[in-house]
Amino acid sequence: MVKEIDSKELEKRLLKNEDLYLLDIRSEAEVMHGMLPNSEHLPMHLIPVRMMDFPKDRDIVLYCRSGARSYHACRFMMQQGFSNVINLKGGIIDWARNGLEIAPMAEV
Repeated sequence: MVKEIDSKELEKRLLKNEDLYLLDIRSEAEVMHGMLPNSEHLPMHLIPVRMMDFPKDRDIVLYCRSGARSYHACRFMMQQGFSNVINLKGGIIDWARNGLEIAPMAEV
C-alpha cells in the first residue's frame, strides 16, 4: 500500500523543518509553471536510472500534477525496495488549491 500525504499535512511537516526530499516527477513543460519550494525535478521516466541517488535515510515525497503518476512511481519504487516514499495526494493541483506557495522554476 502506498503511503500518502495531503497538502496541509505536508505543509505542517515542512514548517516543522522535517528533512523531506521533495521530488517533482512532472515533465519539463509542466515544471515551467512552478514547483513546490525546495523540490528537485526528475521526469518520471528517469526514476529507474537515478534511484541510486535517492536518500534512503529520509522520507521522499513524490508529486506530479494530480497525484496519479506519483502514486504509480511510489508503487514502482516500493517494488524496488524503497520504504520511505510518500505520494502527495492531489499533486500540485491540490497544493495550489490550498493557496500554498509555488516557486518559479528558476528559484527552486
